[in-house]
Amino acid sequence: MNKTILLEKRPIGKPQLSDFKVVSDKIATINTGEILLETTYVSVDPYLRGRMSDAKSYIPSFELNKPIQSGVIAKVIASKNTDFAVGDFVSGMLAWKTQQISNGEGLLKVSESKAPLSAYLGVLGMTGLTAYLGLHEIGKPVAGETIVVSGAAGAVGSIVGQIAKILGLRVIGIAGTDEKIEMLKNKFGFDAGINYNTDKDINGTIKKLAPSGVDIYFDNVGGEISDAVLFNINRFARIIVCGAISVYNSTETPKSISVQPFLVKNSALMQGFIVSNYTDKFPEAMEQLSTWLSEGKITYTETIVNGFENIPTAFIDLFEGKNKGKMIVKINKN
Repeated sequence: MNKTILLEKRPIGKPQLSDFKVVSDKIATINTGEILLETTYVSVDPYLRGRMSDAKSYIPSFELNKPIQSGVIAKVIASKNTDFAVGDFVSGMLAWKTQQISNGEGLLKVSESKAPLSAYLGVLGMTGLTAYLGLHEIGKPVAGETIVVSGAAGAVGSIVGQIAKILGLRVIGIAGTDEKIEMLKNKFGFDAGINYNTDKDINGTIKKLAPSGVDIYFDNVGGEISDAVLFNINRFARIIVCGAISVYNSTETPKSISVQPFLVKNSALMQGFIVSNYTDKFPEAMEQLSTWLSEGKITYTETIVNGFENIPTAFIDLFEGKNKGKMIVKINKN
């Protein structure tokens, strides 16, 4: 039987397992032009929380009692489409299903010979593209500058920091445990790190670690952490707003300082983005990321959760900081 995960209820605050429902059904026979896919890996990402609400956003909300979708790596197990052969692996936005039928549109073939399949959901997927393009297109990094990255031990943040080091910047990462701080410095080459759960004066610590000020801030979290960074930005600083995981589950209007005085005083730029803004630059970004990965200049870490039924749990764990790097669910074969 085929299994599917539906959004049964719209979460109020932090998502709960009861917001999701696993159902079973039979796979239909494929028709001409179609392929049958067996899910291998599923990406869970913080932005999916926004799609679970019915608020207006840049992407349509998930419908209730319909399958949730995210980045998926799948194997072609039957084909009546001349562009895809049995045994091919593909990457694309697909449903949370153990098996599904596709006409092939929007799918990209990926190769195990070039990188582990899971990497196409992370460093060689939307995660890597988000890090590369956000930093380049908005951050405009210059060697010798200082960058602060929040959510630095997460999928995007860990890659941002490594790219910044390649480009000659001083890199300071903010994460939630001492273990993650050590990983940032020892595995990813960050110059310094701040544990936001134990540091009672993040503003002051940034001042000490970046005595010349902060030129670029890559913001993945929002909230009080980002407030502290604002007190340390330089003239013409660039603030890249990639995410705001600290407030995604808020049921009340978040309270934060006014950013306008900081921007005006420093002639600073603050810009939000989604990676699809830069679709035309995907090929060059992917080529560069692939080169750096093959040369050993960037690396990555993953948190792999096993089992289709554990996809909702893995997603919820993102909001408790249980992941190091990319959170991925590996689907075990029946």
